[in-house]
Amino acid sequence: MRIAIIGSGNIGKSLGTWLSKLGHEVIFSANNQQHAEEAANQAGKNARAANSITAVMDAEMILLAIPYSAVKEVLPQIKSPLKGKILIDVTNPLSEDYSSLKLGTTTSAAEEIAKMLPGTFVVKAFNTVFAQVYASQNPRINDRAISVFYAGDDEQARKKTADLITQMGFDAVDCGPLKSARNLEPMALMNIMLGYGLKNGTSIGFSFLR
Repeated sequence: MRIAIIGSGNIGKSLGTWLSKLGHEVIFSANNQQHAEEAANQAGKNARAANSITAVMDAEMILLAIPYSAVKEVLPQIKSPLKGKILIDVTNPLSEDYSSLKLGTTTSAAEEIAKMLPGTFVVKAFNTVFAQVYASQNPRINDRAISVFYAGDDEQARKKTADLITQMGFDAVDCGPLKSARNLEPMALMNIMLGYGLKNGTSIGFSFLR
């Protein structure tokens, strides 16, 4: 599958490198072209860099891995080629000091992004796991798979996202419609509190027991 990674920060680089290793063709895009090229070089032979419009046009699936504060600047540039495609929203609407969320209760970052992109199949996923876990390319802790929660309004988009999550070795947990992102984004904040605030480190993750 051809996957565009919008953003070359820790999350974007780590996910892109892992997906490239799994055999996907990964296209990195970032405001700083040099950063995108560096991420592509790190990811290996299946990766390349491109501008955002080219990356989205060439991709079958897009991962949005930028700060939520940059969404209103970035998305209008790629709104048209995103129509009809799956956009996995990895963002979290965190405050500047990472102590709270800027959105919640009645909406979420994912829902606000979906409003900006009519005709795009937005799925929330990959936002409750630390970048360090993705960088390690190890989806398990104490022999138990970390759960990656996902939510979206389109069933086929959710299924394709679940397939990607499972291929990486994570436990894919279907959380239903996109409005469930109102619960998933606070989970990311709790993950930060557990990892940094309570000093459990970043080699942690949630596990949903059935």
